[in-house]
Amino acid sequence: MLKGIYCADLFRYQKLPTREVSIGSLMMGGKYPIRIQSMTTTDTMNTPATVEQSIRMIEAGCELVRITAPSINEARNLENIKYELKKRGYNTPLVADIHFTPNAAELSARIVEKVRVNPGNYADKKKFENIEYTDAGYSEELERIRERFLPLIKICKEYGTAMRIGCNHGSLSDRIMSRYGDTPLGMVESAMEFLRICRDENYHNIVLSMKASNPQVMIHAYRLLVKQMLEEFGPVDNPENKSEIPVCYPLHLGVTEAGDGEDGRIKSAVGIGTLLEDGLGDTIRVSLTEEPEYELPVARMLVSRYDNREAIQQEIPEMYSPEKYYNAFEYDRRVSAGVINTGGKNVPRIIMDLSHSEKITPSSLFACGYNYSVPLDKWNLSDQACDFIYAGDKQVDFDIPGTLGIIHPYSVWCSVKDRQQTYPLMTIKDWIEKDHHPELNFVQCSMNDLINEIFVSSITENPTAVLILSTDNPHGMAEQRRFFLEMRLNEINCPVIIHRKYEKINEEALKLYAATDAGALLIDGLGDGIFIQADKISPAVINRISFGILQATRTRISKTEYISCPSCGRTLFDLQETTARIRSRTDHLKGVKIGIMGCIVNGPGEMADADYGYVGTGPGRITLYKGKEVVKRNIPEEEAVEALIDLIREHGDWVEKPMTVST
Repeated sequence: MLKGIYCADLFRYQKLPTREVSIGSLMMGGKYPIRIQSMTTTDTMNTPATVEQSIRMIEAGCELVRITAPSINEARNLENIKYELKKRGYNTPLVADIHFTPNAAELSARIVEKVRVNPGNYADKKKFENIEYTDAGYSEELERIRERFLPLIKICKEYGTAMRIGCNHGSLSDRIMSRYGDTPLGMVESAMEFLRICRDENYHNIVLSMKASNPQVMIHAYRLLVKQMLEEFGPVDNPENKSEIPVCYPLHLGVTEAGDGEDGRIKSAVGIGTLLEDGLGDTIRVSLTEEPEYELPVARMLVSRYDNREAIQQEIPEMYSPEKYYNAFEYDRRVSAGVINTGGKNVPRIIMDLSHSEKITPSSLFACGYNYSVPLDKWNLSDQACDFIYAGDKQVDFDIPGTLGIIHPYSVWCSVKDRQQTYPLMTIKDWIEKDHHPELNFVQCSMNDLINEIFVSSITENPTAVLILSTDNPHGMAEQRRFFLEMRLNEINCPVIIHRKYEKINEEALKLYAATDAGALLIDGLGDGIFIQADKISPAVINRISFGILQATRTRISKTEYISCPSCGRTLFDLQETTARIRSRTDHLKGVKIGIMGCIVNGPGEMADADYGYVGTGPGRITLYKGKEVVKRNIPEEEAVEALIDLIREHGDWVEKPMTVST
């Protein structure tokens, strides 16, 4: 029995039961493991290059290789690619990626094991036009789509070919946009229209995806999709048969246009990891603006956390009617009281751990975003300056920046003479029995502390408490979520800092795990800050990751955001090199969102979420966007980056890079 609003269980890890789908010899969904996949970036007509790249992907762990087929010629060449791979001993299933061209899809379905179609552009169009439909007119449009889509379904049934109905936030059709808007609900309905046609034809070899460059939109869309399937097809998909078939189809998870490097990994982990935590997802693709073989280790690291999660998790109390206290389908920040600079309407705060330092000096704060200028005798703050330092038993005997607070364990804090900007970290016992700081007290707690009535009563009555919420549960995100929902139920509104401590972990894993664990809560409006501790990881790295998580969840913007696609055979310029050049010129523009797209398939749509867009529209030619409006067309590629800078200047968003101050 499913207990979750959109998943098997909100408070216990259990993979959502889904239909089993066959993709050649590869099985997906049901009891099968979460599959990992990627996509080639080569020209599909270049058979040797595509084969070599596919082999590198497969040897890196890719279980499904996706290849773009933008026209009938590329679709036809899939046969040569498949033949060469088999000749060299590789039988990994291939997926044809289709946009705009049903004839290419119909040919591909006769050649490869799976086709991906995008409902937004398979039988529809996008010109950013608002169209008024009557119900009858809308029904006529659905019938037109059915006629266009039926030939592909029949071919897939005949050849045993699987299909992914892959909806992209950036390419919703004008028809869907006109009726549902640029929303997760619009994405869900776009996919459901195609899925209903497939079901009418008794074709079920289907995988679904709801991709967006904004993790918040992406997460809400997948949750709504599952909810819609459960309501529309459930509770049993074949009531005449005694054997129950799950009503949900397998889910392909991904954050599209995530970008490159650390930002791309963190953004992907926030989106994909949040859904994996709730048991959603049967296959994942991490979309990075890098070589595709680099995506696979990231995907494997995300997925491997759930190999044994069900067996090792600790029990979490269930909750009566959690949907009353948990809005899973839109961003809804928990209301909390403001305590100095924490909670209330303040952005989430970051606590950094310097307690393991041999000694805390002004130079120690450099890793945390503070730079002391000796000649000027003043502190320079970066956009990623943390808010509090946990100093442990180390004394801070110098003047600190006015924006920084120091935290000591209660026993150490009691011995500090100058308590200005210095606050205690208290145990529950300290909080109940000892004297408090008059303005701000951090109190370490966990899920079980909410059964302590004296503690609950005292934090409700005393407006100076900020809770540091910790967990050692292997399924810690769900336990911490349960804590927040209990607070809502009991109308406890003190601020809460999400605390996670990681042991024996490397930097790459920390990016993904912390982004999943803290990001999943922040994306749902739960948490007033984060406190990440990790053995043997430098404070500078943890500080950068912490700000990256807040940026990816869009709860605190501290740097430029790049919406950059991962490249494919449609790409019209070197995405990696161009992204690096644009980043080097613009990475100081805090809060500005820049989209860098290799082609026009999703480009204009994803530009709607960006302030500026750089899109390939022909070999060596770039079109620039302001929002979703074209402002300059067909700029030679060698002039395009400078033209983008000029465009940002024209609209008043340009500032010069700050000079580095020597210390």
